[in-house]
Amino acid sequence: MSDQPGTKGKEHELIAPDQDHEHGSGDGDDYSSIGGTDSTSSISSSILAFRKLHGRTYQNWEGAEYWGPNDERQNEGLDIAHHMMYLAFDNKLYLAPLKDPKRALDLGTGTGIWAIDFADEFPNAQVIGTDLSPIQPTWLPPNCKFELDNCEQAWTYPDNYFDYVHIRGLVGCIQDWPKLYAETLRVLKPGGWFEQQEYSLPLLANAGALPPDSVYHDWGAIFVEAGKKTGRSFLVADHWEEWLKDAGFTGEIHRTSVNLPIGNWPRDKKWKEVGQLNLISLDQGLEGFASFLCTQVLGWTAEEVDSFLVKMRKAMRDRSSHVHFALKAIWTQKPAAA
Repeated sequence: MSDQPGTKGKEHELIAPDQDHEHGSGDGDDYSSIGGTDSTSSISSSILAFRKLHGRTYQNWEGAEYWGPNDERQNEGLDIAHHMMYLAFDNKLYLAPLKDPKRALDLGTGTGIWAIDFADEFPNAQVIGTDLSPIQPTWLPPNCKFELDNCEQAWTYPDNYFDYVHIRGLVGCIQDWPKLYAETLRVLKPGGWFEQQEYSLPLLANAGALPPDSVYHDWGAIFVEAGKKTGRSFLVADHWEEWLKDAGFTGEIHRTSVNLPIGNWPRDKKWKEVGQLNLISLDQGLEGFASFLCTQVLGWTAEEVDSFLVKMRKAMRDRSSHVHFALKAIWTQKPAAA
């Protein structure tokens, strides 16, 4: 591919499909392997008493919201997605031009896999990962630790403390992004970097717009409508530059984007692998996402959710649709004189 991640303002080119696998739903192909208050708080019984919904578990921190499950099946999907994004960005954990960071903060660390990999890459840095759920491993690099934390509450970190703050996968989770970005700016050292990577809507096909009857329109509408109802937008990448400026960031804002195929329909070997990982990750998470957003936020019945899941899984395995969505990244620096 000609575009290189990390270039200001770059948008990724369309992905060429594999002509040898243009048709068919994938029966018998590679898809057969797919498996179906202070901010920092001590772990309390109420937080550990995860909510249960349709056989899945979800975080239970009062006043916070994460719409995905926190059980083993979901966590496997998150780790697969981590590898997919790493591969999509040319085997890079980050895109900001870091130089020997001493302290790094990963907000919404999830399974902790990004923070662990970052700590391995920078053994002299102290890396902190925070999350609503204590689902991270205990076998860690000596320079990595995890804290149970709600990043929407008051932060306890001192001013000018971190060289790098990283966010990934918090769409639909935050009510006040300018406030969160302002806290990020406060705790960054002068000259420190902030970076965020998020999925973006809408879903598209290589040919352009999706057919009017595509179930992917429903998938996108679920996130948009749920974000409106909860006050926690899923369209973060549409507004983050404005919100960063509102929060006080004045440095140059860098951005890039890659298209993530759903399924291994691309011709290129790298994007074929990215697409296969994307499909597996989505398949792992689809039921959990839909169970919470559709029933608890949008008021769907269990039967309506089941019908939707059947349509989505069929669509994801349709190799002829060439569907993809964007993974966008943005990074900016706190002025050295701040």
